[in-house]
Amino acid sequence: MKKLVAILMVLTLAMSALVVSASAAQTDKESTGATGITVHYYTEKGTPSVYYWNALPENISTEYPGVKMTSEGNNYYRYTFSSVSKINLQFIESDGTQGKELTRNTNSGTNEFWYKGNRWYNKQPSDTEYERTDLREDSIYFVITTRFYDGDKSNNVHCWEDGKANNPDTDPAWRGDFKGLIQKLDYIKALGFSAIWITPVVENASGYDYHGYHAFDFTKVDPRYESDDTSYQDLIDAAHEKGLKIIQDVVFNHSGNFGEANLAPMFTKDYSNLGSSDCMNVIPDSTLAKNYSGYSNMLPADQYQSRLAVMKEDVNDTAHNYHHDKSLSYGSYTEQTGQMAGDCVDINTENPSVVKYLTDAYSKYLDMGVDAFRMDTEKHINRWTLNHAFFPVFNQYKNFHLFGEVCARYHGAYNEGGSSDSCFFYTWSETESAWQNNWSNSDWKSNYDNSVKHFQAHQNRSFDQTSDNVYLNGLSYHTPDYSKANGTSTIDFPMHWAFKDASSAFGAAKGEDSLYNDATWAVTYVDSHDYGPDGQEKTRYQGGASAWAENMDLMFTFRGIPCIYYGSEIEFKKDVPIDVGPNEPLDKTGRAYFGDHLEGSVTASDYGKYTASGTVASTLDAPLSKHLEKLNQIRRAVPALQKGQYTTDSNYVDGNMAYIRRYTNSSVDSLACVTISGDATFKGLPNGTYIDAVTGDKKVVTGGTLSTSGASGQGNMRVYVLQNSSSEVNGAIGDTDLTYLK
Repeated sequence: MKKLVAILMVLTLAMSALVVSASAAQTDKESTGATGITVHYYTEKGTPSVYYWNALPENISTEYPGVKMTSEGNNYYRYTFSSVSKINLQFIESDGTQGKELTRNTNSGTNEFWYKGNRWYNKQPSDTEYERTDLREDSIYFVITTRFYDGDKSNNVHCWEDGKANNPDTDPAWRGDFKGLIQKLDYIKALGFSAIWITPVVENASGYDYHGYHAFDFTKVDPRYESDDTSYQDLIDAAHEKGLKIIQDVVFNHSGNFGEANLAPMFTKDYSNLGSSDCMNVIPDSTLAKNYSGYSNMLPADQYQSRLAVMKEDVNDTAHNYHHDKSLSYGSYTEQTGQMAGDCVDINTENPSVVKYLTDAYSKYLDMGVDAFRMDTEKHINRWTLNHAFFPVFNQYKNFHLFGEVCARYHGAYNEGGSSDSCFFYTWSETESAWQNNWSNSDWKSNYDNSVKHFQAHQNRSFDQTSDNVYLNGLSYHTPDYSKANGTSTIDFPMHWAFKDASSAFGAAKGEDSLYNDATWAVTYVDSHDYGPDGQEKTRYQGGASAWAENMDLMFTFRGIPCIYYGSEIEFKKDVPIDVGPNEPLDKTGRAYFGDHLEGSVTASDYGKYTASGTVASTLDAPLSKHLEKLNQIRRAVPALQKGQYTTDSNYVDGNMAYIRRYTNSSVDSLACVTISGDATFKGLPNGTYIDAVTGDKKVVTGGTLSTSGASGQGNMRVYVLQNSSSEVNGAIGDTDLTYLK
């Protein structure tokens, strides 16, 4: 009887399969109807076919090479799949060329898609390419993608050291994703920001890699960020559709210690087992497998040393893809050739083949439309190397900008290595003949030796180049001289380090500005995912809301590009340790999940203008959130606050934190008089009408002098803008009934 039942079950399953197969075979004609998925494909080769399979909820498919698509003119072709919510497909050109295997579904709320130039769009793309613009026109909101907003719980996953950190299943380290970021782009725009700095997107591998700084393959986007219907390209396109820029965090200095797919291939990764280090499978013919056959039976510490040996020993890394220096000493050249941390193995950036691999890999992201790079650990690469091998590649992209992290936790302009590892130093090209045109495209050792000599040659604290690019000439704007610039900027670490209060930061900035090629490009922030200011460097900023408001006033009106770390608008996790590795749950650190504060709905009609409901409405209604909304609106309306040069000269300015900024081009003459948390007098001004963008107060200047009043109080300020044909300030900008800016 048991055998008979088994036979009947087999026959039943077989008949079912035949039914499904028959059903699938009947779907090789274009479907019609109001529901389902419609795809449009652009090609100049003639009528293509679409091959498809594995649809939901009905498993429809067709025979290769698929069915012909319908022409709709202008080289676009259409096909509609009715009554489906998901489809796998492949476009086949008329000459038989196969496209990539693709997936579309309706989870994103749309069912019509356009595919052009290897990119999906949610509407027919413009015939003109997306154009980047001057980054100084923007303000930056910085997020750790995995800790911002969870848009797809199906891709949530633990790091294998989540257990050590005690991160619960409700809050795995890999939680936020691209889909969640897309869903909350309107929140960022509602705050008034127009650029988003996201942590690295490349595939990672380490025990605690949720942040993205332990690269495993520079050419691939880590799949843990993506969803079936949401790729990195979708995020870039969605941001651009809302008028927001994407700033991608990039790492040239190091990879993780599990090797890198092209520089030191040792492992493949099993994405079905990410919660355990067993997800890393040794490649059978790799150097690791050949030289350390007993790897799987080693203790973890010995496994780590064997991996390092593969990457850093001459006998193993014969191509010298990594630097083989074993130790790092800050203030010496080895901070650019040694390994700074266990999970950050130093790449040989002087090796021409390595440089080509890295620049090719990252150029792909530029071709996707990324607007700018934030370069991690810049001071750990020699400036001569960057100027010869890296920057020229990226400077070819119009209006693309790169700003680097030259970590300088020192007061004053100079870092521990003198000029060699100071922020300002990295904004200059090689102006000395000894360091021009001597990069080798074949000899890594020659390049390595030159990088060491370059560091040592500039270990002085008397840099002999200065610039007036940031300063007004009297009260006149002058065209900056970029003949000695390398086309990049840095995060202003000395200003950041002094940001215990706005006055200290202001003094630090003024003291260093002549050493930058042009400090109007410097990115300014108070705290980040790594550090707070001196005295509270290990915690998120704890100075209080009034001090925060004053800091923001300075950042959004003084020279430089302001940047705010996610959650600062509500003093999120203030006075909490920023990063303790896997030694505490992430929720107890400054890298905690922020999404709970973003639940609800928000729709931004413009920067700082929105409707919202639910928890996110309360978040946007917080005093510092409202403060940022107004600051962003003011900065966007006044070009002088974006790109203007400045003066604090006593011939023109009398006040504590007070300055005049001006920007002039063929169509704009923007002049603003700014005073932070106190009144000031401005002299030698052009006569005319000045309107305060904060309150709407109007002053008519007839004798060149303007005196402010009522600006006292921490977090308050005045921004008097000269009225002319290019001024957009006709009264108070933004809300006037605020805790600050009143």
